[in-house]
Amino acid sequence: MAGQVGSLQGRVAFITGAARGQGRAHAVRLAREGADIIALDLCAPASPSVTYTAATREDLAETVRLVEGEGRKVLAREADVRDDAALRQLVADGVEQFGRLDILVANAGVLGWGRVWELTDEQWDTVVGINLTGTWRTLRAAVPAMIEAGNGGSIVVVSSAAGVKATPGNGHYAASKFGLTALTNTLAIELGEYNIRVNSIHPYSVDTPMIEPEAMMEIFAKHPAFVHSFPPMPLQPKGFMSPDEVSDVVSWLAGDGSGTLSGTQINVDKGALKY
Repeated sequence: MAGQVGSLQGRVAFITGAARGQGRAHAVRLAREGADIIALDLCAPASPSVTYTAATREDLAETVRLVEGEGRKVLAREADVRDDAALRQLVADGVEQFGRLDILVANAGVLGWGRVWELTDEQWDTVVGINLTGTWRTLRAAVPAMIEAGNGGSIVVVSSAAGVKATPGNGHYAASKFGLTALTNTLAIELGEYNIRVNSIHPYSVDTPMIEPEAMMEIFAKHPAFVHSFPPMPLQPKGFMSPDEVSDVVSWLAGDGSGTLSGTQINVDKGALKY
């Protein structure tokens, strides 16, 4: 597909967790709107305590192929959001290659299961280390480049429905995602003078490898009361959302059409959180 003139033409977006799932969908959608892409993914298991299959370097290569198919350039790298030096180097290399940084989609995250008092140190440290500390490290690496570019910009922090409501069975995940809400709101104030907007999205039941029906059913079988905290979606009661549906919201937040929004939490849930 030839290069297109879209709402993000001439801009550069940095996306973490970009090898598959939501991250890939966001990369492809922003590329379709005209942005060049800096893509990061671990492409390996984050920890033995994360039981679903990890993304691979082949997955990241497919994201590269899809972005290039939209007529955009992409710099992709295997790295861990827990690795400060790798994050800073990737941002520096991306700015050197593309000349600017306008958009950050802090998407990388992992999920695990277990009641709060039964979690191991490894379970807690992995989920909080990637989802919360890793996002903070990503923000710390990217924000100076966005300020220096002097073009304003948009940061989209990918939290979760678990960042605005109780989700029994994965309290460490919820703690990390609630933390992202606080980071979002604080950073929105701190970056206002630079015309950089910061908003968080809170997806619910998105069809990605992170969804582990067997693990969820095991938790619900042991603790039936937990199921009431995971309601159906009124607009899609018998299925999951696709990553592309979430990307519709990310693309809007990345562009000028959402220019009045900063420090906002957007529930991407098809009404589920109203239960």
